[in-house]
Amino acid sequence: MSGHLAPYLIISAGLFSLGLFGALTRRNAVAVLMGIELMLNAANLNLIAFNRFLGPGGASTVNGMPVDGSFTPLLAGHAFAVVVITIAAAEAAVGLAIILTIYKNARTINVDEINWMRW
Repeated sequence: MSGHLAPYLIISAGLFSLGLFGALTRRNAVAVLMGIELMLNAANLNLIAFNRFLGPGGASTVNGMPVDGSFTPLLAGHAFAVVVITIAAAEAAVGLAIILTIYKNARTINVDEINWMRW
């Protein structure tokens, strides 16, 4: 399986850009959380792509397995991706709980109208 790193980085940059645009321009708190999730998924794509192409052994791997005779898969990037997915799930749960509490008290999820911390 041959390939290049550049297409993965281009797709990841596009996902990150869409997520950043969504997080900075949306007024709905749920849409902001979705933008943050897109950015985290772009980071996961980078982790796995860099592990595949530049991990230990780099070009001396075939289908993610080292060609030096050992059968230990090189899964450091995948492990980090699982950690990021876990953090993203926790962020979504806590974020949605905060949004529900704000909606319960303020009757809006528009981030421009939630100004309790202003002096």
